[in-house]
Amino acid sequence: MSANHLSDVVVSRRSRFHRRFLFELRVVPAPARRRSFTLGGILMGLGALAFVALVVQVATGTGLTALDPGVAEWFRQKRFAEGTVVMDTLATVFGPVFLPLIILVVLVVWFAVARHLWRPLLLASGTVFGVICVQITAHVVQRPRPPMEYMLLGADGTFSFPSGHVTGVSDFFLLLTYLLVSRRPSLPAWIGGFALSAAMIACQIVARLYLGYHWLTDTLASVALAVAILGAVITVDTWRTTRAAPATTTAEVR
Repeated sequence: MSANHLSDVVVSRRSRFHRRFLFELRVVPAPARRRSFTLGGILMGLGALAFVALVVQVATGTGLTALDPGVAEWFRQKRFAEGTVVMDTLATVFGPVFLPLIILVVLVVWFAVARHLWRPLLLASGTVFGVICVQITAHVVQRPRPPMEYMLLGADGTFSFPSGHVTGVSDFFLLLTYLLVSRRPSLPAWIGGFALSAAMIACQIVARLYLGYHWLTDTLASVALAVAILGAVITVDTWRTTRAAPATTTAEVR
């Protein structure tokens, strides 16, 4: 095999790897690209600001933390047998055991059928980053959970802030919705996708409060963190996969 032929083979393999794992180019109107960058920046800024504000409030016992005891007691008084079964199911399905399995199945299927692996890699990276942020924040803030008598499914002595359940659900549904709908954008798809995401997040928040394992501000911080991660994913995805369509000029015919 000649040196030139060997070089061509290496280049060809690198090119195939690049197309399969990294390359995904979308040509979009320049205003649409700017709007995506703006949206990503706004979501990152607002999410990060809200998250930091909640960290400070929890650390100092101020702000929205004043609502935590009352909300916890309200959910405690509203418990009933059927509701407990539903909330237990939500906590189990979207908990630290089954949710990673669900995400793994989605990723494996996506890896198998996708033309490019950029989007599943973004989904995996975003959810893993969320888990890392939760673990770091929990050990920095070290907030105790509600009293054990509030916990329906047994005692849990781990730290409470932020909620890993809510962060996981928020990251998964928000990122998956964006990564799917952004390639076939339409108003009904955007509304439907993010409405479903909001509903799933709300259900998980209610489940964690109902079961007595988190304070309200724990769950709000998780949503804020997920919004910031969504903004980061939108920004990176727009930067990596989009190019502005060349401007066209129309000559006036006289």
